[in-house]
Amino acid sequence: MRWDNLGETPANPSALSIPSASPIPSAPADLALFGTDAVTTRTFDTPEFRGVTFHEVRARSILNRVPGASRMPFEWTVNPYRGCTHACVYCFARRSHAYLDLDTGLGFDSQIVVKVNAPELLARQLASPRWQGAHIAVGTNVDCYQRAEGRYGLMPGVLTALRDRANPFSILTKGTLVLRDLALLTQAARVTEVGVSVSVGFTDRELWRTVEPGAPSPQSRLDVVRALVRNGIDCGVLMAPVVPFLSDRPEQLRATVRAVAEAGASSVTPLVLHLRPGAREWFAEWLGRHHPGLVRRYERMYADGAYAPTWYQRRITRQVHEFAAEFGIGPAGRDGTRRIALPEEPDAATDPEQLTFL
Repeated sequence: MRWDNLGETPANPSALSIPSASPIPSAPADLALFGTDAVTTRTFDTPEFRGVTFHEVRARSILNRVPGASRMPFEWTVNPYRGCTHACVYCFARRSHAYLDLDTGLGFDSQIVVKVNAPELLARQLASPRWQGAHIAVGTNVDCYQRAEGRYGLMPGVLTALRDRANPFSILTKGTLVLRDLALLTQAARVTEVGVSVSVGFTDRELWRTVEPGAPSPQSRLDVVRALVRNGIDCGVLMAPVVPFLSDRPEQLRATVRAVAEAGASSVTPLVLHLRPGAREWFAEWLGRHHPGLVRRYERMYADGAYAPTWYQRRITRQVHEFAAEFGIGPAGRDGTRRIALPEEPDAATDPEQLTFL
């Protein structure tokens, strides 16, 4: 790992920690994100965190600007964590672990970077006279309400900073822990635009158990939608991912959209599985173990890169929109609060080199 020689004495002596020896004299460029004298590695001997290692860092910036070429419907993001114990085998953020010389497979699921100073840093950056109050999307890289949040509790401070500055924001999550912060979300919604998007790609419990093994069940996530809507918080559903050949039959799509509508979501936006480097290899390994008969079909489906063919994406989108109209909900608009993290369109000039599946 790029910070193996970075460390400090942990603040919590009861935690089983492995502090590093001393700061390296000259840190790589990537380490400019973190203070070189402020990395602590911990493990916790509790069932929910068994096998998980936490790397506590003091970030130098928490507001991240989305590259200008991106087609994301927002310009600024906040992500208090790197890596995610939801362990979704398809997660596009897996590649970001490679930037720190961490494994993009099991390492992404079990080596969690925690930006412990995220709340105070955000409050300071929002107070800067240079900050113009742009919309901030929270949790677009990895889930800000993953299990680590139950231990570190960073989000109440993040939401407090946003509320106190009346800064518009949205949250994307699979985590039920967002309901812990319902009071803060309600307070913020009184002074600014607030939206929450819950990710529910399908309602098949068997598929969920294998492809999203650390995430709350789809039904639990739909219960989150119900609770948020009941308390006046705008909540849409990002129907992601639609998994080719496993959750894309018309009857499956209809069942998912119906469940989303019954939960009271204000919108549903489908997103077909995309497989970028880092996620592609891990998903391929999972597919070979659980659905070997689909490997050749996936090789053909993703022969041109990370995205499914345009005709297939359009077909799924059309079907979901038809079902949404049937049940009285529509796709998310771009008119204020629902800033859902959508992938960029494939670019022939920048699409990554083709990878095989097995």
